[in-house]
Amino acid sequence: MADEKIEKLVILGSGPAGLTAAIYASRGRLEPTVISGRAAGGQLMLTTDVDDFPGFPDGIQGPDLMVKMRAQAAKFGTKFIDEDVVSVDLKQKPFTVKSESSVLKADSLIIATGASAMWLGLDSEQKLIGRGVSSCATCDGPFFRDKKVLVVGGGDVAMREVQHLSKIASEVILVHRRDEFRAQVALVELIKSKTNVKFILSSEVVEVLGEEKVTGVKIKNNKTGEISEHEVDGVFIAIGHKPNVEFLNGQVELDRGYIKAVDETGTSVEGVFVAGDVADHHYRQAVTAAGMGCQAAMDVEEYLENVK
Repeated sequence: MADEKIEKLVILGSGPAGLTAAIYASRGRLEPTVISGRAAGGQLMLTTDVDDFPGFPDGIQGPDLMVKMRAQAAKFGTKFIDEDVVSVDLKQKPFTVKSESSVLKADSLIIATGASAMWLGLDSEQKLIGRGVSSCATCDGPFFRDKKVLVVGGGDVAMREVQHLSKIASEVILVHRRDEFRAQVALVELIKSKTNVKFILSSEVVEVLGEEKVTGVKIKNNKTGEISEHEVDGVFIAIGHKPNVEFLNGQVELDRGYIKAVDETGTSVEGVFVAGDVADHHYRQAVTAAGMGCQAAMDVEEYLENVK
């Protein structure tokens, strides 16, 4: 229709990447609309203390940081739709973006839907996320200095988590459900050389103990069925992340499940850009996601100038 409104930019996601992109885009007068998702704010909404984000020398609560970032984006005119994105049509321009109750047309798109940590699925685990249960050793490891922690997993991610924590914690227990690791041999050998790392193989965590914070775990030996109890101060789940890309329905090229970035923040579809953990399988930090959000907004601005 001739009078149908076409947005200059629609941003999918409202974590550090999406909100930073919104701040830059709205200041650049692109009048962005953010489809924030019902789980707005990304993984920082599951984090309590954040003391590695620049500008907060005394630390800040994860949810408080996201509230401040959203308020900053709104101050410059960003519009928000607090729904999940259902589908997109990237085969023709303008692009079509459908949320639960809205249909938007857009000249450009930034996908910043993040990646969700994979969890064990235990009620006790979910209850204590942010209170001793974490999916990021780089983010939360410093809170467990000289304490005893446990890591669950057997791949490269788990090994890197153990490597990082071994420099901080007094003892690290690595629990893996199989008797062999899927990780690179070099990584496994490096971890085995650590004097403060203990292995519990062919086993799995069946319960995380604690009320207000983690105090221990129950571990089941998969071969004998024996259940043992171990005192620990923190539990790090390192069994992988799942990029939130289902709504794309294969319309953007992926790399190992993550959106493949082209020329910094571009994608395989011209006019569609990407930022944050949905494209980053390596760093997965709030500050790197925010930086990529800034890049994506600047790339969008340049793209729109050139196509007009």
